[in-house]
Amino acid sequence: MSLLSEINSPSDLRKLDIEQLPQLCAEIREFLIDHLSKNPGHFASSMGAVELIVALHYVYDTPSDRLVWDVGHQAYAHKILTGRREAFSTQRTLGGISGFPNPLESEADTFMAGHAGNSISAALGMAIADHLTPGHEHRKTVAVIGDASISGGLAFEGLNNASNHPNNLLIVLNDNDMSIDNNVGALHSYLSNLTTSAGYNRWRNKMAMYLRKKGVLTEPRKRAIIRFGNSVKSLVSKTQNIFEGLNIRYFGPIDGNDVIRLVKVFREIKDMEGPRLLHVCTTKGKGYAPAEADPTVWHAPGKFNPETGERNSSCDNGETPPLWQDVFGETLVELAEANDKVTGVTAAMPTGTSMTHLMKSFPERAFDVGISEGHAVTFAGGLAAAGKHPFVAIYSSFLQRAYDNIVHDVAIQGLPVTFCIDRAGVVGEDGVTHHGLFDLAYLNCIPGMTIASPADETTLRNLMFTALSENVPFAIRYPRGKATTPDWKTPLERIRPGSGRRVVRKECPDLAILTIGPALHDAVKASEILCKDGITADVYDMIWLKPLDGDIIKDLAAAGIPIITVEDGVVTGGFGSAVLQKLKEMDAPNRIVSLGVPDKWIAQGTVGELKHLCGYDMDGILNAARDIVTKKEIK
Repeated sequence: MSLLSEINSPSDLRKLDIEQLPQLCAEIREFLIDHLSKNPGHFASSMGAVELIVALHYVYDTPSDRLVWDVGHQAYAHKILTGRREAFSTQRTLGGISGFPNPLESEADTFMAGHAGNSISAALGMAIADHLTPGHEHRKTVAVIGDASISGGLAFEGLNNASNHPNNLLIVLNDNDMSIDNNVGALHSYLSNLTTSAGYNRWRNKMAMYLRKKGVLTEPRKRAIIRFGNSVKSLVSKTQNIFEGLNIRYFGPIDGNDVIRLVKVFREIKDMEGPRLLHVCTTKGKGYAPAEADPTVWHAPGKFNPETGERNSSCDNGETPPLWQDVFGETLVELAEANDKVTGVTAAMPTGTSMTHLMKSFPERAFDVGISEGHAVTFAGGLAAAGKHPFVAIYSSFLQRAYDNIVHDVAIQGLPVTFCIDRAGVVGEDGVTHHGLFDLAYLNCIPGMTIASPADETTLRNLMFTALSENVPFAIRYPRGKATTPDWKTPLERIRPGSGRRVVRKECPDLAILTIGPALHDAVKASEILCKDGITADVYDMIWLKPLDGDIIKDLAAAGIPIITVEDGVVTGGFGSAVLQKLKEMDAPNRIVSLGVPDKWIAQGTVGELKHLCGYDMDGILNAARDIVTKKEIK
């Protein structure tokens, strides 16, 4: 019988002998390969972190002791070991478990982990809370953060604060891509072994207690001694690291894919006092050769053949619609070829946003700033202030992290920064932390902001071209996935801000359907079906949220017909709210129904499933139209 089949909780795991742990890790990897080949998810990071997760749950008394994950791409083994093995086949599906740690799903998930960089700050808060709570002083808290995440500003803020207040936080830096310290040389290995040994740390603790009793080791002197010790270590090992400069004890680096070694190290440092950091080096895609060879592609590879590693992919023969992100990327290169002021900025998503196109064509004018969205926006503001026109490509849900930067560093100054907001709307299987539902609402209230959303590739291209001539803060939002038109490379044309278009025109319409973005296509289909039912509906592609097309609203107000608005975002404060406000300003009699995402959190599922649940797909538009016309007739 396999070991994994008998483990339904961390307490079951801790019944194993340490010599059995490598076998368990192998079984977890086989489980992941089997399940993720059929039901896709984040593959390479989770494969690389198996030993780390097993060792943490083996040594620490979870869930009483807390593990705080960063992002969650690496945490699939954690889910499997904490009672969700049987449910794992449902992960990232409608009604199934989330693809990320979520406290609403399990007590083992101590904090939400969808956006990078928050684990240190959250875990520090927990560690200090335990220090202040009688009976909880010996509870352990561990933050696990990746090498990319730790480059973000929030992670540095947490690190900077960690040594300022009494706490026993352990930070595990899972380094699976770059080396922060040079992991070479016999002396370096010797120092790594020495600083994590039980004898060394018992001696160190006894000396500290003795010096405290004698009044020699005060807090200021303790900090000075730590700094001096770190300086000596840096001198001897010929290496330096920022953690010791922040008075955080540093251990490692050690092999993060050696589960027995990890267990021994965690046991040695588990009961130490004060903040400390363990640097572990892991291999992305560990145990699966195709993923080890190309971890970027295998970050989230989709379905694949577990035997051959062949990934399922649709063949693009040029006759299928492009990805929205590729329309952005290729158009940006066209603009850059014609205008040397054009620059590109992204935050650790060059492939996901297709900023790679500009990086290949104009590498000196394209910038990936890492997981630092706030910096990306302010950096772009600096470029704009010095005469450039930056296009900032960031996912909608991640742009939320840079809200103050948008307001303070771009909008107040009226700087010509164009925000190309990818993954806007419901994004599907990544779920609640990744849906891009709020950008229309949170940008609409900012003075001086111009906001638009294309329904097709041609409009996206033309909006990007228009942004260059407007010389103002400009936001263009578009969804994830494929667009609609195979033949999309049309000549660039300016679109007058605030000018929508009537796409479907009927004689004596019973109602008007106003859309922004790709919701237009469902509205057009709904109008055709309604016509067969004897209900006539005009359909408008409004394109602009700000400025809103006042002429269209004025004409509809004069006609007095019911209006349905449709948007792929929250209805509270979004496009529908803007239309309603404009109608109220005109004292218009129109009845209005706004379709979009309701005022609640939306979990994972396919895009189609989620739109249907929220009631703004084609069926939702049909139901709203029939309902509004029926009520009109009754009235």
